[in-house]
Amino acid sequence: MRIGLYPGTFDPITLGHIDIIRRSATLVDRLVIGVAINRDKGPLFTLEERVAMIKSEFDRGSWGGCEILVHPFENLLIDCAGDVGASIIIRGLRAVSDFEYEFQMVGMNRALSDTVETVFLMAGAQHQAIASRLVKEIARLGGDVSRFVSPDVERALKARFARPKGAVAAGG
Repeated sequence: MRIGLYPGTFDPITLGHIDIIRRSATLVDRLVIGVAINRDKGPLFTLEERVAMIKSEFDRGSWGGCEILVHPFENLLIDCAGDVGASIIIRGLRAVSDFEYEFQMVGMNRALSDTVETVFLMAGAQHQAIASRLVKEIARLGGDVSRFVSPDVERALKARFARPKGAVAAGG
């Protein structure tokens, strides 16, 4: 059984992430979506909320014959791969700027374990500009994020950034 690990903070999960997950599911028999607990990033959504968002996107637990699991982790990525039995780490790339960081990570991961391969998938053209950080900023400022996230995630963002009645936006 080929097991792949697609790690990220998914704060929140975007249509770009979903595109990579669906395409990854054609490469492996089981895809584990590793939700990173990264306290340094100060996520907008709790771990439980992020896991729930991902599960709601893949509520059937499979995609095209590939079993999909969600697995929170706080240890090294290469250790997480070992924990879930993954032989492949899947990373999404949006632009050349992503590659430099990812290239360094592959080197470090190979030094820690030479049994796990990393596969890069380019984001689809329609998703290359999507970044969770930018989606959060657009939502925080009251912009339309419907082209970047699912309806469920859009509702969660709106709820998180809802202003009390009568409140004035910063700078306004």
